[in-house]
Amino acid sequence: MKIYFAPLEGLTDSIYRRLHHKYFPGVDAYFTPFFSPTVHRSLTPREQRELPMADTLGFPVVPQLLTKNAEDFLWMTQVCQERGYRQVNLNLGCPSGTVVSKGKGSGMLGSPDTLDGFLEQIFSQTPLPISIKTRVGVQSPEEFPRLLEIFNRYPLAELIVHPRVRKDFYDSPLRMECFRLALEESKCPVCFNGNLCSTRQLDAFQKEYPRTQAVMLGRGLIGDPGMLTPGGTDVQKLEQFYHELLEEYLVAFGGSRNAMFRLKENWRYLLCRFQDTEKLAKRLRKTTDLAEYRSLTTQLFALPLEQELIPDW
Repeated sequence: MKIYFAPLEGLTDSIYRRLHHKYFPGVDAYFTPFFSPTVHRSLTPREQRELPMADTLGFPVVPQLLTKNAEDFLWMTQVCQERGYRQVNLNLGCPSGTVVSKGKGSGMLGSPDTLDGFLEQIFSQTPLPISIKTRVGVQSPEEFPRLLEIFNRYPLAELIVHPRVRKDFYDSPLRMECFRLALEESKCPVCFNGNLCSTRQLDAFQKEYPRTQAVMLGRGLIGDPGMLTPGGTDVQKLEQFYHELLEEYLVAFGGSRNAMFRLKENWRYLLCRFQDTEKLAKRLRKTTDLAEYRSLTTQLFALPLEQELIPDW
């Protein structure tokens, strides 16, 4: 079973992906947070940094695209091909209100006929294979059979199913009946995405759904970056990873404020991996001083580890 690292906006940027691969083996492909191509037909400096030439990476990366405009999607796919990428991913899962209100992300699922026309146009002209990451509807899981019927009309490289509807966001129970339907009826390989946070959960999932060809890990892998490492997370290596992240972010963001802000977002998930973090975590969230941040994280890495990630998010 293949393991993918999910795209998390503001967390799994190009620096994070490169350093995670350096320190922690086990990920078969990293998916980028979404690119939103526009009629301007040019990459911003940030987008160029986030989409380096593929042959400079040394590990597989799949760019994710978010748009409802077929021409924009095809232009960006061509850019990805020119930069050496072998596949792109269409985002039909983002539940953000600002995204959905524009008819993008999971908002596209609310108009099946329009979605069908969009897919027909991009699959008839794409220079690269396309996978799709989708939710199972907007309001109700009863929408999914119709969506799956549409997906089956096209030669998807893979269907990545996050079995929640848009209104569920990230905290409601998973709609596993929809995932089972995808496994039974999808004409392409199926990948599962949702709430797998430990190797114990991965093993149990694989036993229950042995036909699943891949799983995509997100918050669980942020919270336990070494989850897939034989023998489990090594705290010394984890501390080295976060130290190097800080040093590279200090350069990339031109100062400590934004570098610390970015890493505090990661710590939101990582804190669950340690015991007795309450006092240090409160100080970490408040600090704006780089020296204090370094001191606090050193103390956090000295705390005992939980047996496995215990999410409180």
